[in-house]
Amino acid sequence: MNRHDDQSRVTGGQDTDPGALVYTGDTPARPVSVTVVNYDGSRLDEQIRARPEDFQSLILRPTVTWINVDGVYDTGVIQAIGDAVGIHPLTREDIANTHQRPKIEDYGDYLYVAIRMLSPESDGGFRSEQVSLVLGSGYVLSFQEQPGDVFERIRERLRAGVGRIRTEGADYLFYALLDAIIDGYFAVIEVFGERIEGIEEEVVTEPDRETLQGIYALKRSLIALRRAVWPLRDVVAELERGESPLIGEPTLVYFRDAYDHTIEVAETVETYREMMSGTLDVYLSSQSSRMNEIMKVLTIIATIFIPLTFIAGVYGMNFAHMPELAHPWGYPSALASMIAVAGIMLLYFRKKGWV
Repeated sequence: MNRHDDQSRVTGGQDTDPGALVYTGDTPARPVSVTVVNYDGSRLDEQIRARPEDFQSLILRPTVTWINVDGVYDTGVIQAIGDAVGIHPLTREDIANTHQRPKIEDYGDYLYVAIRMLSPESDGGFRSEQVSLVLGSGYVLSFQEQPGDVFERIRERLRAGVGRIRTEGADYLFYALLDAIIDGYFAVIEVFGERIEGIEEEVVTEPDRETLQGIYALKRSLIALRRAVWPLRDVVAELERGESPLIGEPTLVYFRDAYDHTIEVAETVETYREMMSGTLDVYLSSQSSRMNEIMKVLTIIATIFIPLTFIAGVYGMNFAHMPELAHPWGYPSALASMIAVAGIMLLYFRKKGWV
């Protein structure tokens, strides 16, 4: 469990007091969108654009309340929701600080979880954004950096009234949101698997400088993925231990399943990192082997030309008393001897398996 200290925070080069709401990400041009869903087993009420002054009355309803915020750069919305629910100032600060390490904090009357939501991109990489989840008594809050998420299937289940999500409490909704984020990791891992297969094929067939750049780019991406996955194991492990009274015993089994998924993701990431290290070794070995082949060919050529150069050097000397210089067959004989020597050396190298 992570706890804050009382030291001053440094944001953007300036000291800030603990609990100060300072947004640390990029500010988009679109406005913040707040969606509120109230539901129970018999009905569902969804408000697309809720007003901050209505938050407290919405949360006090005897139903499960899900407030989803798309965009956390407007700290006034975070402040309003925090005042309505009673969120600690340090939690509000963590929501606005979008560079948090995945973690969980138990404040007694609510649980706060910071997690990275990943989604694959067309260039083979992935997009990462922070999602803050707050589980309280009868409500769940989710704060996202920007619109677009992996929760649409949950919304569809709520609207259709299928499955057990409408008949369960807020802890099950909290699990469903967390599980949807974890499932998104598998889509990213699948893309990485395809990229690794392509790079391995390049390394075996025709490796070049671009192949090396691709290997290093993939290793950097895997390191970034590992930073998001490994702390998540500890978060889900603490949830599945069931130490918080906000999570009922029937929901714990689902958190155990989510923990198994995080372990699977973490092990797959480690396997891919080892595969990329092995692929890099194969690339370097293949490059070294190619260099050795080139050096062998150059050495054979130089070895063949050494005796030819010797013969040419001997008969290139302009001494007066060299009988071969005046012989009518001297020039053809010198060329024939060069060809014979080169042929004999090539046959010897071939017999040794060097060419």
